[in-house]
Amino acid sequence: MRVTVNGEQREIASNSVAALLRELDYEGTHFAIALNYDVVPKSRWSETLLTAGDEIEIITPRQGG
Repeated sequence: MRVTVNGEQREIASNSVAALLRELDYEGTHFAIALNYDVVPKSRWSETLLTAGDEIEIITPRQGG
C-alpha cells in the first residue's frame, strides 16, 4: 500500500506501525511515531494498523543544539 513516511511517498508491505519499523530497519526504542499527526504510544505500535494514504512521521533524537 502507498503511505507517506517522513514526507516521502513509499510503497510498503507492512500493516502495522511495528511491522513498518521492522520493514524500514529501524532498531531500538529511542524514537517517536506520529500517525496522521497523532503520537502513537510505543505500547500500541503492534496493534496500530496502517491504511493506504496514512502519513507517518518517525522522529529520532539528535545530539547538538
